[in-house]
Amino acid sequence: MIKVDNVSKVYPQGTAALNNINFNLDVGEMVFLTGASGAGKTSLLKLLMLAERPTKGAIYVSNVNVASLSGSSIAAYRRQVGFVFQDHQLLMSKTVFDNVALPLRISGFPIENIAKRVRAALNSVGLLDKISSNVAQLSGGELQRAGIARAVVHRPKLLFADEPTGNLDPELSKDIMELLVRFQNSGTSIILATHDSSLINRYSQRVILLENGYLIKDSQSRLT
Repeated sequence: MIKVDNVSKVYPQGTAALNNINFNLDVGEMVFLTGASGAGKTSLLKLLMLAERPTKGAIYVSNVNVASLSGSSIAAYRRQVGFVFQDHQLLMSKTVFDNVALPLRISGFPIENIAKRVRAALNSVGLLDKISSNVAQLSGGELQRAGIARAVVHRPKLLFADEPTGNLDPELSKDIMELLVRFQNSGTSIILATHDSSLINRYSQRVILLENGYLIKDSQSRLT
């Protein structure tokens, strides 16, 4: 599904954020991407999201080097991908429905089918009863679940999550992780960036550990 092939990222000021990173991700696999602040987690996610380009190397998704895409091909790639952020990045003045429908509207999804997709996504995260609510009325856990619904409404093959439980208490974090595992079990490939070792150690998922831009561990074992 994903092959990161000898990828490095050096920013214009000379900072080497990533150094010769190599790993594969299979269909329906989840991996925890971890490391201290500055280890390179966010830089790697930006490359996978095509928000940045690698200085060296290639990133293959379904055998296509997405790092070389341009123009409309970038938009087509992003329609295969869902993004979940720590701060959810929802439009607080809009309803839950409007927020979740936004990716479909941007991609030109048939308007007559949008409501059905939105309802299905909200039902999958347990928020169907909030469909008409203003986002500002939601609790912290509900905000993150709404963000996940928005990320999966177009049924992506890939899901990238950047500290999705970072602002939540342990019980809400567990709820979010259970949602993500459900999507994994339905065939979605997931890369989840987190610095929370206790979260990682609660789940039997693969761990990729970065340190100063280098990949120093890639295994199915616990972090500790």
